[in-house]
Amino acid sequence: MNILAIESSCDDTSAAVISNGKICSNIVAGQLIHELYGGVVPELASRAHQQHIVRVVDKAIQVANITKKDLNAIAFTRGPGLLGSLLVGTSFAKAMALALEIPLIEVNHMQAHVLAHFIDEPRPAFPFLCLTVSGGHTQIVLIKDHATMEVLGETQDDAVGEAFDKTAKLLGLPYPGGPLVDKHAKLGNPLAYEFPLSEMPQYNFSFSGIKTSILYFLKKKVAENPNFVAENLNDICASVQHTLVRMVLQKLRRAARELNIKEVAIAGGVSANSGLRKTLHEMGEKEGWNVYIPDFQYCTDNAGMIAMAAHFKYLKGDFSSQDVSPLPRMEWG
Repeated sequence: MNILAIESSCDDTSAAVISNGKICSNIVAGQLIHELYGGVVPELASRAHQQHIVRVVDKAIQVANITKKDLNAIAFTRGPGLLGSLLVGTSFAKAMALALEIPLIEVNHMQAHVLAHFIDEPRPAFPFLCLTVSGGHTQIVLIKDHATMEVLGETQDDAVGEAFDKTAKLLGLPYPGGPLVDKHAKLGNPLAYEFPLSEMPQYNFSFSGIKTSILYFLKKKVAENPNFVAENLNDICASVQHTLVRMVLQKLRRAARELNIKEVAIAGGVSANSGLRKTLHEMGEKEGWNVYIPDFQYCTDNAGMIAMAAHFKYLKGDFSSQDVSPLPRMEWG
């Protein structure tokens, strides 16, 4: 059973092949053009997907050591994501499935992040909690089985990934800024500066307040010393990261305690953050959790996770029609 999967939800064009549940290839083409603008430009992203997709798909099939005729289905990200970017992947997948006369499988991008935990050992047992953290999403999700997932809480404004990136922009760091904040944080004192923790009902989050706090903090300090950021960059990054990590993990711990769940995972682009990974493991030891974090290559946007999600859908015969269209705001259900 060979499935070709395509991921094009944002600015990475990716294709992967999964054979009987094992990832055989996972090719990703990035888009450096967005660095010039300090963020993803949707129109440029969709154009780049058109330029990359044929080459990326061809490479994925070659690396998997199969041919197009060996494929049993084509999977693609239907949403959520940027409409123009999703349209490229969706259209390509539909055309290829039609030409090969094989089934089409739509995949929810955020559910795929969760199911990335089933690519390699160790794999979480059901039910488990997953903190999904990315540039556009911050959610605590209860995973009951491969297809049944319930969002317990989510951000009411910005996502934690946006908080990292916008902090980086305030500090004058180039795009993508989140990984650079992490890099500098490793060299700084996480307790050097204190920022307020936003409190929301239940398991929900809010990150707009801390962004405003960081903005006014920097304005005040730079007014006192124009070289403040340059002289204290590592400590600022470490303090911001410490605060953001505390915000998301406190809610995750609360959910795990109240639901009496010991299987805990994180997924999404921000799960690659070293501070989040380290603190989660430390918290897991204290709480008696079994902690799961995907391999780094499956944390950021990639087709490997789309392929894994498609594998489970294929087993159930859950296929899409040729009438399917992208859903930029696709829900979990």
